[in-house]
Amino acid sequence: MTSHSDPRALGEFLKARRAQLDPGECGLPETDSARRVAGLRREEVARLAAISVDYYTRLEQGRVRASAPVLTTLVRALRLDDDQQSYLYEVAGRSADRPRRTSRSVQRVRPPMRRLLDQLTEAPALVLGKRLDILAWNPAAVALYTDFAAVPADRRNYLRLMFTDPGIRAMHREWAHDARDAVAALRMEAASDPDDPDLVRLVGELSRLDADFRTWWAEHRVNSATYGTKQYRHPMVGDLTLDCDTWAGANDSGQRLMILTADTGSPSHDALRILTSWTTERAGAKPAKTVAS
Repeated sequence: MTSHSDPRALGEFLKARRAQLDPGECGLPETDSARRVAGLRREEVARLAAISVDYYTRLEQGRVRASAPVLTTLVRALRLDDDQQSYLYEVAGRSADRPRRTSRSVQRVRPPMRRLLDQLTEAPALVLGKRLDILAWNPAAVALYTDFAAVPADRRNYLRLMFTDPGIRAMHREWAHDARDAVAALRMEAASDPDDPDLVRLVGELSRLDADFRTWWAEHRVNSATYGTKQYRHPMVGDLTLDCDTWAGANDSGQRLMILTADTGSPSHDALRILTSWTTERAGAKPAKTVAS
C-alpha cells in the first residue's frame, strides 16, 4: 500500500493525542490548577519533542509536512503505542521511514543462576530482568515476600508489586525510601530503551494508580546502587534488618541476582532461619522457581 500525506488528519491526531496525556505521567509539573486545555499544551509537546512551538503549531494546523526525525521525537513525546505509531507515519506520508523494532527476546534465566538459587536455602533471592520483572525466585523469597507463582506472569514485576500489593507494601518499614529507590532504578534502566512498549505500559499504569509514583518518576532521579539495607516487618517473625546485594549477570541480558542476608547470630538472622524453615517444611523443600517472560 502506498503511503500518502494527509496533513489535516495528522494535525487532528496530534491534537487528540496530546489531550489524552497526563502532564505528570510525561514528567511535567502538575502545579497549574487552572489549565485551560485537557492534557498537554502545544508548548509542552514542543518542549518534550525538542522542536519549536511555531513548527509544532504549524504541524497541528496542517501547514507543514513532518520530517522523519520529527516524527521519531513525537512518538516519544506523545507516548504512542505500535498502532498509534503506524497511523502517525501513515497520515504523515512516511510509512517507509518508520523505525522497525525488532521482536523482544524472551527473558530466560541462565542455568548457573538457577543452580545458585537452588543452593541458597536461607537467603531470599530473586532474579530480576528488564523493567525489574521477576524472572526467578527461591523458596526463601516466597517465605519473605509472597507466592510469586500465584501472581500472573504479566504482573510479576518488583516495582509493580511494591506499589500495588498491600502485603508487600505494608511489609516495608521504610516503604517510601525503598519505593523511590526502585523508581530511580527503573528510570536508570529506561535510558537504554525508552520506547520499550512494556516499559511504557508499566509507567503509565503506575502513574494512573499512584500519586507518589507520578511524583518520583517526574523527578528523573536515577539510581544504580548494587547494595543497601532494607527494613521489613514480617507478619510471622516481626522486624527484620537485611542487607540487600545485587549482582549483574555475566552476559548482557540485563538480568540481576538480588540476595537478602543478615549478620550471623543477629535477631534478623535467627528470624530469617525460622521463617525459611517453616516454609521449607510446608513446601517440602521445593527447588527454586524459574519462569520465562
